[in-house]
Formats: sequence, structure tokens, C-alpha cells
Amino acid sequence: MHPDLAADLERLPSILRSVREHVTTFLDGLEEREVVPSFQVPQDAVLPERGSGLRAALEDFAERWEPGLSASAGPRYLGFVTGGVTPAALAGDWLTAAVDQNSISSLDGAGRQLERETVSWLRDLFGLSAEHEGTLVSGATMSNMVGLAVAREWLGEQLGVSPAEAGAGVLGTVRVLSGSPHSSVPKSLSMLGLGRASLALVPTLAGREAVDPLALEAALEQADGPCIVVANAGTVNSGDFDDLRAILRLRGRYDFWLHVDAAFGGFAALSPASAYLVDGMDGADSVCVDLHKWLNVPYDSAVQFTRRQDLQVRVFQNAAAYLGPVGDGVERVHQTPENSHRLRALAAWFTLRAYGRDGHREIVERCVACARSLAVSIDACPDLRLLAPVRLNVVCFTLAENPTADRLAALARKAADRAFLTPTVYAGVPALRAAFSNWRTTEADVRTVFETLRESVPDGPSGV
Repeated sequence: MHPDLAADLERLPSILRSVREHVTTFLDGLEEREVVPSFQVPQDAVLPERGSGLRAALEDFAERWEPGLSASAGPRYLGFVTGGVTPAALAGDWLTAAVDQNSISSLDGAGRQLERETVSWLRDLFGLSAEHEGTLVSGATMSNMVGLAVAREWLGEQLGVSPAEAGAGVLGTVRVLSGSPHSSVPKSLSMLGLGRASLALVPTLAGREAVDPLALEAALEQADGPCIVVANAGTVNSGDFDDLRAILRLRGRYDFWLHVDAAFGGFAALSPASAYLVDGMDGADSVCVDLHKWLNVPYDSAVQFTRRQDLQVRVFQNAAAYLGPVGDGVERVHQTPENSHRLRALAAWFTLRAYGRDGHREIVERCVACARSLAVSIDACPDLRLLAPVRLNVVCFTLAENPTADRLAALARKAADRAFLTPTVYAGVPALRAAFSNWRTTEADVRTVFETLRESVPDGPSGV
């Protein structure tokens, strides 16, 4: 064994204590840390011919790279719908790396069974029936892609062909209908060979990002044969929701696969006050939910559900005897594009086991309350203008005067040390959005964010 490896192995307990102390210091300082720090990128270092061990590597990281890391695990990182990491999820993720399981196969320990239990808990958490089979993937983009891949195979089933075997060309022209699809949807269609051009945008309700059910019905009427409908449970810009029940009622007259992108909006099911927003989600053919958002587990983690696991296996089956059979108790390798599948379920298992439905309901309800509180303050501020009502956890707003993209970018840059927000465009108006999903965020953080925004409003019609 290389002497540096042997030395680190011998000192591993004390080295891990040092890492623990370092991590604790980092996490304890999150609230005071600049949310997005100004940072001079260090000069590239050359690969060392001879290393100097783990302690030296930790010191080098702390000196050269850690100062530039954002406080994305903290309570005021609101630019993306990004949760932090609950204490239990952190413990689970550390254990995931330590035990380093190959969870694609039941031939190798209990990893697959642990993931199965975790998925069943998640299914229950989101109010889905046992007809929905699920597996964990790396994020919402992968979850949406898997759901759409199964939908593609369903289209082939309607036509008596298999695009998984013969290629997507056997389907001819494909129609994918959606009101306000996430950018991962056209990306997925491109990867699946259906093409971005297959996505047809359906008009939304006036002043909303939710699809107009009447317009959707008209689009289905015009479709030549079966098609795919992508419904949204929580749009990125404003957290808007399609009326899933209204969409499901169209099934009696039209033939379509319903995929629900509930990346963060699926968590509305946890609270009695917001569960109506996802009423009907169980009727979908496939569902995407992102776990490193509101479940507050580390990147990268999402869950993908479908009623047609048989079609899913037809798409992703991996014909190698050493990977295990296709049949009862389907192995994970036959369910997603990934052959490599770390035991990412463990972090989700830990946080669900530690805090249960009640603990995660509290996180959701507190985040929703924080979003509404910020919206009230923005609505009362003469320098800012709310662009959409807060339907769940996203606050979409702009400048009251001259809301150009440059002026909003200047506002976001000036505020970045205490609050991170990202730009968007809503109804043609440049805007900013604040998305609340971090388990640490409180009303005190809302006050800090609002005061920071108010102080950061650019001076004059075009200046900063």
C-alpha cells in the first residue's frame, strides 16, 4: 500500500474528527457567511506527483477553495428551489459515502431493499397509491427524462411498435403538450430523440402560468392520435399549479399520457392548507419530485414514479447476466439510465425516519409562511412590485419603476452578500424570484432579506 494511504488509514479516526470539526465550523457560520461571496479564483495548481496526505489536502481546500463557496445550505439562499441538509440527512449522506454501496442489485447486500422502503415512504408522503412504482435518480431533470421515456414507450404501445427497440422514428410525429414546461422538458425530449420541436406550448389562464384546460382540450382535439401531456405542479417563476383534476377529466375523451412535473410542488401534499394544489396527482401516469429541494437532502437526489414499470423496464433494461434478471423484484439497473447508482436513498431514509411526516410538514408550512410574509412586505414597498400571488413558496417581483434586466441584476448583485435571488421574466417583465425551501429559514431571515432588497434598490432610472 502506498505510504500516504497507509498513514491516513492508520490515522483515520483522528482525521475524521478533524473533518467533523471543520464541517461543524462551516455550518455554524452559515448565517453570518456571505450568501454568494465575492471571490478571486485561485490560480490553477498542477497535479502533485507526490501527495501529502489528507490533512494537507484539507488545509489546502480550506485556504484556496472554501472561501468562495456559497452558503447554499443556509437560510437565505433563495435563488433556486434548493433546500439545505437536515442533520439526519447529513448523517445519512456521510454514511452513504462510508459504506459505499452498489445499490443497483439485490446480489449485493440490503441497498436495494432499503431504497424500496424509502420509496414506499415517499409515495405515502406525497399521497400516491401503491400502483405507483418508484426509484431514485439524480435530480428533477433525470426524473422528468425517465418519465418521458416511459411515455415514449407508451406511445409506441398504442401504435403497436417499440421505440426502445426500433428507435423513436417509428412513432412519426409526436405531440407533447404543456402550458409552462420547465426547461428540463425540452432538454429531455432532445435526449430521447423526440426533439424539442415536438413540444407544443398550450395557452395559459389569463395572468397565470397554469394551463388553460379549455385550450388544452382544443389542442388534444387537434392532435392526430395519442400524445403526451406534461402538467406542472409548481412552476419555477411563480409556483403556479395546473388543475390536475380538470386535466384528468379530459381522459374520457382523449388518449394521452399524463406526466406531472411536481419537482417541488409535490410537497404541497404535506400540508392540509395546500394539499388541494396537487389534488389528482395520483391519477398521473408518471410523476417527478425533486428531493434535494424541499426534503432537504444533499444534492443530487430525486424520485421518479410511474404506473407502468413494465414499460420503464422495456426502455432501460440492461442485458448483462451479471447485473441480475429482469422480472419480479426488478433491479434498479433496469429502471433508469444509470448503471452506477449510489445509495442516495439513505439520506432520504434518515431524514424521514428522524422527523417523520410531521417534521417535514412543519418545514413546508414554515417556508410557505415565510414566502407570504416577504410578499406582504414587497407589496407594501413603493420601490418594489409583486408580479404574482404567492401560491406556495415562490415570490416573484420586480422594480416598481424601470424594471430592466440590468437594474434587476444590479439589485441581485448588491444583495448577494445577505440574500441570493435569481433573475427571471414573468409575463414579459424582467423580475427576481425568491424560493423558500430551506429547513433553517425563519421569519428573522425574511426580515433580513426584505431589508437587504430595500437597501439594494438601484438609484435613478438606470443607475445603481
